[in-house]
Amino acid sequence: MGGVKGFIEGGIASIVAGCSTHPLDLIKVRMQLQGEAQGPNAAAQNLRPSLAFQTNSTPSSTVHLRQATAARIGPVATGIRIFKTEGFRALFSGVSATVLRQTLYSTTRMGIYDILKHKWTDKETNTMPLASKILAGLIAGGIGAAVGNPADVAMVRMQADGRLPLSQRRNYTSVVDALARMTKQEGVTSLWRGSSMTVNRAMLVTASQLASYDQIKETILAKGWMKDGICTHVVASFSAGFVAAVVSNPVDVIKTRVMNMKVVLGQRPRYTGALDCAMKTVKAEGPMALYKGFIPTISRQGPFTVVLFVTLEQVRKLLKNF
Repeated sequence: MGGVKGFIEGGIASIVAGCSTHPLDLIKVRMQLQGEAQGPNAAAQNLRPSLAFQTNSTPSSTVHLRQATAARIGPVATGIRIFKTEGFRALFSGVSATVLRQTLYSTTRMGIYDILKHKWTDKETNTMPLASKILAGLIAGGIGAAVGNPADVAMVRMQADGRLPLSQRRNYTSVVDALARMTKQEGVTSLWRGSSMTVNRAMLVTASQLASYDQIKETILAKGWMKDGICTHVVASFSAGFVAAVVSNPVDVIKTRVMNMKVVLGQRPRYTGALDCAMKTVKAEGPMALYKGFIPTISRQGPFTVVLFVTLEQVRKLLKNF
């Protein structure tokens, strides 16, 4: 029962955290897609105005329009724009996919990490080396991501749909509808589109998030700075969220763009893979484009990690005697 408990506890905490921070995740996805052209001449339109080839025949108004389009807007402005143009419900677009993703991905990674943690913890000192925590996180994150990738693709598409012109929107009604239509229209392999990035990102997030939480919590308690309680859990979890955001954001940007990519049979896709997407993004928008959406990422990753671990600690207390 001990191993099963880790999956149940992690699953409950992950679903609560995922649903409560979903609007922040949606804003992050929209910001990560800023600057990515949607028209047929994507390669040219995606260039910054300073890098685009301009001819004398190009009206100055067009240049100004491109400059305005390329201008980045912050998370608050992005959230307000979504609310004004698409309504309050749009902030929860793809929440069904979030629930499925947390059920598959997070439940798996939390459960496997818990199993490895119990196996690799020194029985005498009741401690686990940081390197072992990181390795456990890498393994757990990779397996969890492979299991949850279909829900991840559906979630990204549902969150990004509102930014597309009406004629290009997919209008998925639910995560089940999204998965069914993707399978029918693009093949079963589309459910694992971007899986290499999902796995890489999940390994980085899980290793940095879970390992740093355990390490920071242990350090706080060992130094006697705080007692084991909610305050300690909040400090350790927010710190872990910041570490995870810094480590994973570049991979997250590429993952979002590849998953959101529209593939038409007979036409060459915009990106041939993760490396191609990364190179085109950096070339067209600069290296810092890989940190697009960082503010909403940390704004979401911080609260998500806090809710995740605080809920996890409380669920563990409730299920302690089971």
